[in-house]
Amino acid sequence: MDPDSMRGDGGDVYWRRRMSVLVAVLVVVAVVAWACSSGGSGPGRTSSAQSSPSPTPSVDPLLAGLRTLALGTASPSPTPTATTTPTPTAEQKQPGQPCAEDDLVLSLQIGKEQIYAGDARPTFLVTLVNTGPVMCTADVGPRAMEIRITSGADRIWSNADCVSGSGTEVEELQRGVPHVRSVEWDRRRSSADCRATSATALPGTYVATARMGELRSGKGVFHLR
Repeated sequence: MDPDSMRGDGGDVYWRRRMSVLVAVLVVVAVVAWACSSGGSGPGRTSSAQSSPSPTPSVDPLLAGLRTLALGTASPSPTPTATTTPTPTAEQKQPGQPCAEDDLVLSLQIGKEQIYAGDARPTFLVTLVNTGPVMCTADVGPRAMEIRITSGADRIWSNADCVSGSGTEVEELQRGVPHVRSVEWDRRRSSADCRATSATALPGTYVATARMGELRSGKGVFHLR
């Protein structure tokens, strides 16, 4: 090409054409680059993680409550309260004090035989037991612990009649340990006025009981022949 033809208006046209071609090439390159990028993560195609987010699982109230109980947060464990030992009071029984009648059990047993013939003398076993919580004392003398024999309404004999001396005998009664006393009757009548002569009891049926204050033993029935 003639160099002179590139001067003036012809030269401007030439450069315009060159610039148009360059712009067209740049546009094609941009389009290709955009197409490549749109195939991966363009605005029209987002990733599966972004386009469809995982649904939030619903919480079962029952499972939530059980989980809370397992963690120990549903109800706090109660704080154990301290126990105090009660202070002894004056009303509590002390060892060695007189026995209360409610703590005593009185019983009477007749000897092996229930029929006494001839000169055989009836014998009785009197038992006193302390059922209280501690050791206590009781008067087991004949004036306090009486064995009485009757026949119907007739008072026949009592070991408390005509007792010499004080007739007092205080014993310590351990809890549950029986105090046993053996008493023999000579088959003669007695009286509170201590008459000099006492008549012999007649053959018949008799009843023996032990008495101590308001306490009464069971009845022991025997016969004299």
